[in-house]
Amino acid sequence: MTIAGSIILIMLGAILTWAVEFDLAGLDINVVGVILMLGGLIGLAFGIYRIRVTRRAVGPIDEPVQRHEIYESPEARRTTVYEERRHYNEPPL
Repeated sequence: MTIAGSIILIMLGAILTWAVEFDLAGLDINVVGVILMLGGLIGLAFGIYRIRVTRRAVGPIDEPVQRHEIYESPEARRTTVYEERRHYNEPPL
């Protein structure tokens, strides 16, 4: 049962207990409202307990996780530059 469902049961039980003026033969509406409120309170307590347990449960941590990054130096590249000598009497390219 979720927390919202428990709160709805509590509200419904409170409405049946204090706001309803209805009589059925062999059934007391006030008692039904109190039972619904108690069921809602138990469900609310269980839902809160379940949330606390799941948030607290953490696996054992033996040692911190460290990132090992390997940086490889790039291979040395040999660059060859060719120069052309131009003579001043040639037309521009």
